Amino acid sequence: MAKVSFATDRCKGCGLCVSVCPKQILVIAKDKINKKGHSPAECIDQEKCIGCASCAVMCPDCVITVER
Repeated sequence: MAKVSFATDRCKGCGLCVSVCPKQILVIAKDKINKKGHSPAECIDQEKCIGCASCAVMCPDCVITVER
């Protein structure tokens, strides 16, 4: 099973990762704010992650790590 993780303190909540996820399991958190004042991205269903790493490739700030 794959695992996606975020360096949430560096995420600016741009949503690019959300737009490219084929399983649509990434969202911008509505109830969290990071140190920079942004709502970070998060995974809502880790079980469905297929480890494609599209999100990590798309992230302009390299805050996403995908483990298989």
